[in-house]
Amino acid sequence: MNPDLATNHARLTRRYFLRFGTVGAAALPLLPWTTSAADATAPELADAIRKLEFLTKPESFGTVERGTPLPYTHSPEKLREIGLMRETWKLEVVSDPDAPAKIGAPMSRDAGTALDWQGLMKLADTHAVKFLKIMTCNNGGSPLGMGLWEGVPLRTILWQTKPDSDLRRVFYYGYHNDDPKQRFQSSLPVGRILEDPPGEYPVIVCYKLNGEFLSGKRGGPVRMIVPEAYGFKSVKWLQRVVLTNAPYANDTYANGNNDVDSWMKTFARFVSHPSTVKIGQPIPITGLAQVGISGLKKVQYSLQPVDQPLQPEDPYFTQATWHDAEILPAPQSWGGGLADGKLPAGTLGFDPVNEQPKSWPMRYSQAHWAVLIPAPLAGKYHLRCRTIDSNGVAQPMPRPFAKSGRNNIQQVEVTVAAG
Repeated sequence: MNPDLATNHARLTRRYFLRFGTVGAAALPLLPWTTSAADATAPELADAIRKLEFLTKPESFGTVERGTPLPYTHSPEKLREIGLMRETWKLEVVSDPDAPAKIGAPMSRDAGTALDWQGLMKLADTHAVKFLKIMTCNNGGSPLGMGLWEGVPLRTILWQTKPDSDLRRVFYYGYHNDDPKQRFQSSLPVGRILEDPPGEYPVIVCYKLNGEFLSGKRGGPVRMIVPEAYGFKSVKWLQRVVLTNAPYANDTYANGNNDVDSWMKTFARFVSHPSTVKIGQPIPITGLAQVGISGLKKVQYSLQPVDQPLQPEDPYFTQATWHDAEILPAPQSWGGGLADGKLPAGTLGFDPVNEQPKSWPMRYSQAHWAVLIPAPLAGKYHLRCRTIDSNGVAQPMPRPFAKSGRNNIQQVEVTVAAG
């Protein structure tokens, strides 16, 4: 778990928080647990929920970085020279010389037709979109952070090049210290850029996170954001988009034996849990669930004595005893440094009238969950969590393979003993 993810979660939702004892004893019957021990310590769970925050502050995101030196660490003069400041940034959109796509109006630095910051902001006046997306590394165990991203659909820019034919894929990369060996690029089918399935968000050329212009550390001044994909598709310090007739992916990430066309997976992780609990006390747990392409139906937990034998033919704990946790509703204050914790009007996926999510949990986003586990007997336990997706499939299925995104079942140890 990214440590900033837990320490920077605050004020998730007052509606749910009020259910857990902060409005007096009258709230206790609403708890989804009935033991007297659970009722007696319900405020402890409420306190854990109160520390949750939905959006991550930009400075608190976990970071996966590449480059020697890191591109954003150059001096201001060098940043200006290499186009990593807004006033000098330019984006080239050109045909691939090795597998040319036929386009009528390439955007290039040499021809003086590259898209600059002023041109991007002019497009933003009429085409800007914003949506929620969780950022996760393909090989990381937990999300890096949850953000509100804003930008211009890549297709809006692509069409300005007047493409004609022989265009099958698009690949793109950012500044890489003028060193070909440091180039990090990703690719997409052109169909994904030009057309969004119903309910999906567009691939965007992004310039804002949580309402603020991107910092260099977050990939600014401009980066790519691919809503349904892991972080390696959302290339930082974007400066060049290449339109190609090549029929195959050419992502740098493929060199590490990674699946470069994998949608994000659904999985659960703990945010807060005690490592030791007194005998007779329930266990307050909070967590988050990444909501991948298959959606989210349930979050479950399992509390199993450490000395209870495991079934060697059951690597995914399907024979364990699982119990449902509570998926928390959408927050009223979204956090992340937004003014008053409020999402801006026009955020995709939200009803424009009541400003509430059209569905919950939202795909490619996250949901929080909580449970107060009734007091167990003394001993040491393995505590695990998992998701059940909208198709009724339990984590880590249907895609348990790590190189297409990690979604292993998280396990922690809890000791119940005399105080």
